[in-house]
Amino acid sequence: MVKIFIGNLASNTTAEELRELFEKYGKVSECDIVKNFGFVHMDNMSEAEEAIQNLHQHQLHDWRMNVEMSKGRPKSTTKLHVSNLGEGVTSDVLRSKFAEFGTVVECDIVKDYAFVHMERMEDAMDAIDKMDNTAFKGLFVNCRTCCLPSFPQTT
Repeated sequence: MVKIFIGNLASNTTAEELRELFEKYGKVSECDIVKNFGFVHMDNMSEAEEAIQNLHQHQLHDWRMNVEMSKGRPKSTTKLHVSNLGEGVTSDVLRSKFAEFGTVVECDIVKDYAFVHMERMEDAMDAIDKMDNTAFKGLFVNCRTCCLPSFPQTT
């Protein structure tokens, strides 16, 4: 799987529009938008490279998209879904709160929920134990894992 970063998106861009653009170059397995940027996951490297070459600086809703390979994060992170966030919660505030439990690799807020990627699964589970259904910035937040990290199997 190849992860592609798409920056400088217009606020009215939808995941469906992005998927449709990238599917012209190959199979898209996942497509997400966070604020004014997004990520597209493609199955094939050569198709992803062709999409990047053809869609970099492509104009969508009068905005020129920046399209490049995602620099990514370590594959062994644990992704948490944090919901019921208050209006004043920023990425930096949330990152600081979860950093109390361990290393936060990435933190993205989408409307009233967020995705927090923690380096160690044990730290993520500790954060869930201590943060789930607790008051944070005036609201009771909910935490759960989105997906546990995948590790290579040993025989």
